[in-house]
Amino acid sequence: MSSRRAEAAASAVALPRGGAPAGDAEMGIPTSRVDPARARQRKLPDPKPITSHGPAQIIAMCNQKGGVGKTTSTINLGAALVEQGRRVLLVDLDPQGALSVGLGVPAQGLDRTIYNALMEPATTLADVRVATGIPGLDLVPSNIDLSAAEVQLVSEVAREQTLMRVLAGVRQDYDYVLIDCQPSLGLLTVNALTAAQGVIIPLECEFFSLRGVALLVDTIDKVKERLNPSLEISGILATMYDTRTVHCREVFSRVVEAFGDTVFQTVISRTVRFPETTVAGQPITQWAPTSSGAAAYRDLAKEVLAL
Repeated sequence: MSSRRAEAAASAVALPRGGAPAGDAEMGIPTSRVDPARARQRKLPDPKPITSHGPAQIIAMCNQKGGVGKTTSTINLGAALVEQGRRVLLVDLDPQGALSVGLGVPAQGLDRTIYNALMEPATTLADVRVATGIPGLDLVPSNIDLSAAEVQLVSEVAREQTLMRVLAGVRQDYDYVLIDCQPSLGLLTVNALTAAQGVIIPLECEFFSLRGVALLVDTIDKVKERLNPSLEISGILATMYDTRTVHCREVFSRVVEAFGDTVFQTVISRTVRFPETTVAGQPITQWAPTSSGAAAYRDLAKEVLAL
């Protein structure tokens, strides 16, 4: 992702003259290109089965804006990949511990979490990971202790590479490692970007979410240039899409205009099922396996496997 793409993202947030959202025709974008309903109708190939596991592809779920669906996407993409026969490790890199809560893991009462693996040389990731109750899906939990790591890592040698070193010990055990980043561009998020080969950007179809994409892309470019040459944007995932609003369609159009094929075909629509899964502590693929939300994340898993 070049700086030109960041500039395109920045220009994409500018509203038309008068402040009113423009229609797709006014923007010169073919409706079929930006219609999520049509995109979802495309046939995705069934992934090929695998006979061995590892080394894992590491993907950071990243957006500095909160409430855009990072945690929901991490949980449900992980569960959908497991359904395709992959072994997946989810890493909660947010001191709020939402990923752990979403999987029913009482992280606040745990003695050891990702914080210990990052800050204690004698503690490995294998020591702190826990089973989720879904075969093939493991979790590295987090709680409020992790907030101290942001300060403590500042004085560490090669501080941006701490998570990468920690993950090296378990990469052979999994096919995918999905990192749920905190809603900021601080040192923990830079650690995730340094460790990852790919970044998925969940983007709420809302104007203020779009405004922050240029800053995020610029940060990814800097990490790629200075710390991790293999880092690429795997895709931008449109979330919380509401087919009833012109505003959602307008934002989605601007995202496709700026990023083109980088935008996933799969679009995650709003549904009451997602809040229900958080309370249940289960992925939507288990809580409501026949729902449209479960189908969407299964489609996303196929796209990720095809990358």
